[in-house]
Amino acid sequence: MSTQFPNVYTHRKVAEASARACDICYKPSTSVLITPDKKDFFYVCPVHLKDKNFATPKIDEEAVKAKREKELAEETEKLKKEYEERQRKKKEKESKKKDDKDKDKDKDRDDKDAKDDDKDKDKDGNEKDEGTSTPQEEEPRVFELKSAFYQQRLLKKRQAEAAKRDRERVSQPGYFPSVPRDMPSK
Repeated sequence: MSTQFPNVYTHRKVAEASARACDICYKPSTSVLITPDKKDFFYVCPVHLKDKNFATPKIDEEAVKAKREKELAEETEKLKKEYEERQRKKKEKESKKKDDKDKDKDKDRDDKDAKDDDKDKDKDGNEKDEGTSTPQEEEPRVFELKSAFYQQRLLKKRQAEAAKRDRERVSQPGYFPSVPRDMPSK
């Protein structure tokens, strides 16, 4: 039985009914830090996770890079669609202008006003899209405990294993000496 486990803990939430005392401040908490191999876990308040003296967040660079690339691809696709839509509208208006050359100039002015209105709407729409598409910063999910807290977790685990071994030994027959059966000789 090895008590060694990696100093990498994943933050998870549990149901309110399963809340237990935080290992640091003993207040009820639904946040749990657990190792990937599930050898160690403990309850901790979310406030402690933000404390730089308790744990440091580990950022998965590959996941961040993949997320950034996905967002860029979505934005590029969105811009392409907007551009194609504008080009389609522009071609429609040009074809209408060619068909409507015989009509009076007041109609052309109305088209220009409509075009200006469309541009204003596009600008307003883009500003609204930019305001809603700001990505929210996710809380980090993976943490590395500071050395003192990690050593404390290792010590607790070793003590628990030693206590378990002692209970097993005591329950086995022959652990305690037996009562003498023969009479002592004189």
